Amino acid sequence: MTSRSGATADGERLEIVRTPGRLQQIGTAWETLWERSGALVFQSHAWVAAWWGAVPDQQRRALVIVLAWRGDELDAVMPLATCRLHGIRVLEWAAKDYSDYCDVLLRPGADPSLVERMWNYACAQGGFDAAYLGHLLPTAAATTLTRRATGSRLALQRHHRQATSLRVVGPWANGQAWFDSQSGNARRNYRRALKNLSEGANVAFRRLEPDEQLGPALQRCAELKRAWCARNGLVAQLFDEGSPMLQALARVLADKDLLHVFVLERDGVIVAMTINFVQHDTMMAYVTTYDAAFERSSPGYILLFDYIRWAIDHGATSIDFLCGDEDYKYRFANQQVTLASFVGGRTLLGKAALQSDRVWHAVQTYRGRAKSRQTKPAADDRRAVPEAVVER
Repeated sequence: MTSRSGATADGERLEIVRTPGRLQQIGTAWETLWERSGALVFQSHAWVAAWWGAVPDQQRRALVIVLAWRGDELDAVMPLATCRLHGIRVLEWAAKDYSDYCDVLLRPGADPSLVERMWNYACAQGGFDAAYLGHLLPTAAATTLTRRATGSRLALQRHHRQATSLRVVGPWANGQAWFDSQSGNARRNYRRALKNLSEGANVAFRRLEPDEQLGPALQRCAELKRAWCARNGLVAQLFDEGSPMLQALARVLADKDLLHVFVLERDGVIVAMTINFVQHDTMMAYVTTYDAAFERSSPGYILLFDYIRWAIDHGATSIDFLCGDEDYKYRFANQQVTLASFVGGRTLLGKAALQSDRVWHAVQTYRGRAKSRQTKPAADDRRAVPEAVVER
């Protein structure tokens, strides 16, 4: 099923894609717009299509991809989907669970008010109880929906859940110059860890070659991540045994010549690895993992030092750790960006769910403050109230 609106006086036409067949048909137009816009891979047709083809619980989801056409040319894409959670239909970004930065895809020079018209059209079609749009950078085109709330069918309000993006931002003369800029203690820890890991074995850092088979490395990555999740009582569908998702998304990055997989091997066995991609002179760390059997030698710490130096030597001016505020990122980052999220209730059920969420958050915040008054926090504690968010 495809929903269409009548064309406006200037030839604008809106459409909602709801079927896999139509999603496939618009691939060329969407990819052309993506290439022209210079947007991140998360906004590409290939990424969204790969997600839809591999998502394990498709039966509780539905595509709601809003397109804006001018003649035969695609002007904008608002990649949305619904997901049923505890009986509530939530409108969210397509592939949001696997995309660190979400947004509308706009033709360069397009009127920002187009985003609002697309949003209003999606809201008019219905089919959802509440909307949740998260992982928005301060520069995201979708933030216009909150700045122009008076004209929207469904006004969005800022949500309490935020995400943190930590980055290492240059410039540097080369990778060694960045390494030398680190504290003496950090450099000594790196050398000590490398010496410990190398005891009685050959340790090598390398980037997988473009023609090298990805399968074994991705399988190893998933195994290490599942073990990490088990130790920490977490679940991450991206690494489920037998899931095609990691392979599908990595293939998108490889096909677009963006993929960079770095591994740290001990006698030929991967003990740490990171799946990264490069866009706009920025190395982005999508998945990082390590073998806990060598945890005392900090293989992940070694790998991070090595791939940052490699990235700088190959032209990167920044390294983006993407979403997540894990402690190790703070040791290296010199820039922090907060990602906003916005919500809105469309039906009574959706509004009630959002009100319940606000009450729950207020209670948790109060309990956290009360606890902090009773026990003095550590000097480097950055989160008074930790959120139960599963990161990659």
